[in-house]
Amino acid sequence: MDAKTARIGFIGFGNMAQAMAKGLAEHANVAGDRITACAAHYDKLQASCAALGATPVHTAAEVAEASDLIIVAVKPHMVVDVLAPAREALAGKAVVSVAAGLLFDFYDELLGQESHHLSTIPNTPIAVGCGVIACEQKHSLTCDEWDTFTQLFSPIALIEPVAGNLLSTASAVAGCGPAFAAMFLESLADGAVKNGLPRATAYRLAAQMMAGTAQLHLAEGTHPGAMKDAVCSPGGTTIKGVAALEAAGLRNAVISAVDATLQ
Repeated sequence: MDAKTARIGFIGFGNMAQAMAKGLAEHANVAGDRITACAAHYDKLQASCAALGATPVHTAAEVAEASDLIIVAVKPHMVVDVLAPAREALAGKAVVSVAAGLLFDFYDELLGQESHHLSTIPNTPIAVGCGVIACEQKHSLTCDEWDTFTQLFSPIALIEPVAGNLLSTASAVAGCGPAFAAMFLESLADGAVKNGLPRATAYRLAAQMMAGTAQLHLAEGTHPGAMKDAVCSPGGTTIKGVAALEAAGLRNAVISAVDATLQ
């Protein structure tokens, strides 16, 4: 199995699975005919697959039989019921879970100690080739399977292995973070609209600013505090805005949001 020929299957084809499939098809040169998927609502699945040129099937076992690397993308409480009937078909296949909270020991018990599996948490920007996949460091993929996984997804996501007990925290930042970032984007645009800027223009400026700031940090590794200081002239407009954010408790609000996802 290698990244250029591997067949990818999705067990469950909701928002996250579709984001991953779209990223692969549109930004990683994975032809749609290499993708197979199943989902509870077959009519919706057919429409979603048609948009990518992927193949819809009815069962998890059919996905396993048609694929080399299988993404488990059903809700966590559904995983046992969906995978148990397909256990034999999944034997010897690379199984990558995106179901939150289900770690190595869970899949070792469910699929067997000889199974090949990896627990991950991706995020929705993977659809446009700018995602994150946090991975549990402990996994049972072979070296070849791990290489295939990373070669497939590295073009569309930062792959970040973390200890199993920290995967939920990584998810709070990368998985829940897009919602927090979208709220900041919307709020920043609201401030601009309040002061006369057209909303579409405000959204474009705010979104590009956020994307550019993130890329600048990734490219240069500059501490965020130093990046902030570089924009703040003494007595200038930016430091006044920073002071207003501090007074409103921005830092505490964001830290509390991360804490809330882990409770």
